Amino acid sequence: MTTPRNASEKTGDGRFKPGNPGKPKGARSMVTRAMEALLEGQHVALTQTAIDKALEGDTVALRLCLDRLAPARKDAPITIELPPIASAADAVAASSAVLAAVATGDVTPGEAGAVMSLLTAHKTIVEAGDLEARVAALEARGAEA
Repeated sequence: MTTPRNASEKTGDGRFKPGNPGKPKGARSMVTRAMEALLEGQHVALTQTAIDKALEGDTVALRLCLDRLAPARKDAPITIELPPIASAADAVAASSAVLAAVATGDVTPGEAGAVMSLLTAHKTIVEAGDLEARVAALEARGAEA
């Protein structure tokens, strides 16, 4: 285990003390930076070698090339009949339709969870629009009085 430059930066259990965020998000490790330095300028040659080996019948190289050309899908489109959502009540009806699709096996629970997240976000947007309209109407009445 490496010790921090200043031992007072960490607590006894190895965590940073409050106020010290550690590395910024997305910071690359020393190993990653070293590998990038080694590969610098070699991308074309490495790619061509992988292609050549794939064409010669190397199944590992072939899989590598095909995975880059046509990566496995992370998700697929689904079809669920949903009513238009213009109010919070409409969102309740839409969520009931999603649950019914799960119950009948038309969609998986994971797919339904993604759709429900979208419905929740849309409901929040609809509610914000409704609230904005109500505030504008109240302000207009107050200006007339």
